[in-house]
Amino acid sequence: MNRIVLDASAILAVINGEPGAEKLTSDLLARAVASTVNLAEVQTKLVSRGWTSEQAWEDATSPVREVVSFDEGQARIAGDLMIETRHLGLSLGDRACLALGIGLKVPVYTAEKAWKKLKVGVRIHVIR
Repeated sequence: MNRIVLDASAILAVINGEPGAEKLTSDLLARAVASTVNLAEVQTKLVSRGWTSEQAWEDATSPVREVVSFDEGQARIAGDLMIETRHLGLSLGDRACLALGIGLKVPVYTAEKAWKKLKVGVRIHVIR
């Protein structure tokens, strides 16, 4: 089964029932993985909105099948991506997501429209 990578924005879209979340079908979510960096972003957002730590983590991880730890290889790719993504102002979390997709050679799903302009060696699906 081929995996897909979810960006923090895609995870939040699913949790919040935002536009575009319907594009992340149960078949896609059954193959979804996320970087620990992106899950930290989601956890931060949910806790800042009043979720308890436990509920935030449960909700953050619920759309993904597998949590992937940010490792040395991903760190290097994410750092190198600064050159190609600087014009769009991508964050470390954004680049960590892309690095995971590049490393696994699988598509990345995001709600960030600006990512349509990226050509970084991985297929990017923008859900809205």
